[in-house]
Amino acid sequence: MNTRTVIRRGLRLLALALAIVLALVGLLAAALRLQFTGAPAAWAKSTGNDALWLGHMWVDGRRTERDVEQLAVRLRTTGVKDVYVHSGPFGKDGRLDPAKYPNAGNFMKWMRKQLPAVRVSAWLGQKVNGSLDLDDPESRENVLAGVAAIMKQGYDGIHYNFEPIGDGDTEFLDLLERTRRHTKLLSTSVPQIEPYPLMRPAARLLLNHDKYWSEGYFSEVVNRVDQVAVMTYDSFTPSQSLYGGYAARQARLALDLVPAEKSLLIGAPAYHDHGVPWLDAAESVAMAAEGARLALSDHGPRERYGLALYVDFAATEEDWQEYMTRWMTVH
Repeated sequence: MNTRTVIRRGLRLLALALAIVLALVGLLAAALRLQFTGAPAAWAKSTGNDALWLGHMWVDGRRTERDVEQLAVRLRTTGVKDVYVHSGPFGKDGRLDPAKYPNAGNFMKWMRKQLPAVRVSAWLGQKVNGSLDLDDPESRENVLAGVAAIMKQGYDGIHYNFEPIGDGDTEFLDLLERTRRHTKLLSTSVPQIEPYPLMRPAARLLLNHDKYWSEGYFSEVVNRVDQVAVMTYDSFTPSQSLYGGYAARQARLALDLVPAEKSLLIGAPAYHDHGVPWLDAAESVAMAAEGARLALSDHGPRERYGLALYVDFAATEEDWQEYMTRWMTVH
């Protein structure tokens, strides 16, 4: 076989592989667009079980009582029931330095005064790919010691955000189970559920870590917490309709997997620095809300279901307007 023949066959195989990839991408796009069809029911909107992630400045001394008063003015007109205030992160050995949250006690006092019905959880986490090793028993013990200490500041609960947690990670399940002794309210951010078969191994091959969780592992985590917040953003979808379909797909999967007595929150991207230009245009609070409404319309009424806005310090007035008109007070 001469060189030209080898090159021609190689090019044909490459063209075939490219055609297959393009066909699969096209099928995925069509499937997501189909998820975003129809009109949501009028009743499919906030039930007053929404959440908001708050930045670190609320507990490190940069925010004052006056700031909490202003936050309360905004939140009183919303369905926000839970706030997750960034109070870490853990160190590489799992320790949580109290110097990271010197104003937590004051913040909780001000929140109790201004928003007594809103629950406040300490948002705690760390990167676990090269930083904190949750496989290490001593590190998990340090995490739990930090949780026990910070709960003395008056928080209502703990909200974990460790990334990336691989599908099937039993050490994370162990940590969730043992955190129960320190708090009555336990929630966690979770990555996206595998949207369609074979997407999880394909994404893992490209990223070298799990972007998606299997339905089985997602359920294992849900069984150990009171709330899950599905981070539907950073979807890599190139248009608003595809992102809306992606959010709807995630919400539909999660609604089937999270029992009614647990709280399910659909993460809504109230930030604008994705790092990829088309994502800033494609992903929005409005599209997340529309996807969440479509999924709820198909599923049927559910009380413990809401949007979780990420994040307060990046949210614009447009983001808040989209939340109010597309989710909170839909007509």
